[in-house]
Amino acid sequence: MKIDIFNHFFPKAFFDRMIELSPKGKDINKRVREVPSIHELDERLRIMDKFDDYAQVLCLPAPALEDFGKHSVEMAKLGNDGLAELVRKHRDRFPGFIAGLPMNEPDALLKEAERAVKELGAVGVQVYTNVLGRPLTDPATMPLFDLMADIDLPIWMHPIRAANIPDYKGEPKSHYEIWWTFGWPYETSVAMAHMVFAGLFDRHPNLKIITHHMGGMIPYFAGRVGPGWDQLGARTSDEDYTLLLKKLKKRPFDYFKMFYADTALFGTRPATECGLEFFGADHTLFASDSPFDPEKGSAYIRWTIEIIDGLDITPQERHAIYEGNARRLLKLK
Repeated sequence: MKIDIFNHFFPKAFFDRMIELSPKGKDINKRVREVPSIHELDERLRIMDKFDDYAQVLCLPAPALEDFGKHSVEMAKLGNDGLAELVRKHRDRFPGFIAGLPMNEPDALLKEAERAVKELGAVGVQVYTNVLGRPLTDPATMPLFDLMADIDLPIWMHPIRAANIPDYKGEPKSHYEIWWTFGWPYETSVAMAHMVFAGLFDRHPNLKIITHHMGGMIPYFAGRVGPGWDQLGARTSDEDYTLLLKKLKKRPFDYFKMFYADTALFGTRPATECGLEFFGADHTLFASDSPFDPEKGSAYIRWTIEIIDGLDITPQERHAIYEGNARRLLKLK
């Protein structure tokens, strides 16, 4: 079976309330509203019917719940309740859902994570690569990692960056959607680096973090991540980073290999091969990022399956990518 572990869907009650709170939407919020299968269940099922032995794990699309401000807790509950109901009614299509969290509310996010997992049956939680401009390793949100390490379910990490972050200091915004094309892989890599250098994996060696889009930039810059960061501090005058290297139990390179990565690369085989070489088949999971392709739902699924089926890997490795790793990490029957 092919278990697609990163797919976006708005439950009806959530979608209706989102339109009420933000009727016009802009940028990424505008983008997601233009895709019918992101909130129309019949259309989503019609697309899924094109593929044999195929199922989707669901999560909420952007915007991040913290963007709803004082309504973030309300929206998290609406979203998680709605996704849980979809799983209950269509478990053969949707074997699990990933809980959204109100990351701007430190106490509420832990309560919602526990409620979603223990009462609703979520198979993990989703976070974005920053929380309203703050790192995930900020003291306010670090307890989430402690909780998920204790629960022993994965954290899915989705990139986020907006057009209001300019590419050049002297400009008011990012042009040409560079904030998405290059900004999102950068944001993923930055978040991973902060986790590594904060000692997160020394604190929780068995923590499972699934990075969207094959770990951002990390596999393609393995030389910088490896021998480059082995010399951490050589380029810095105002801090002594060599002390940090001595404090860590492993090379930075080795920590980056402890992350998990998905195959949502928009149909690019060389990038898939590069990422698989870095993370290994035991840390790679099948994902399509449905339904954001030019066909509004089917192309990324089809292209990703074609790539995985064509990889020069063993049947055991292909099985691990398609379903074995998902069943193990998500504790699916």
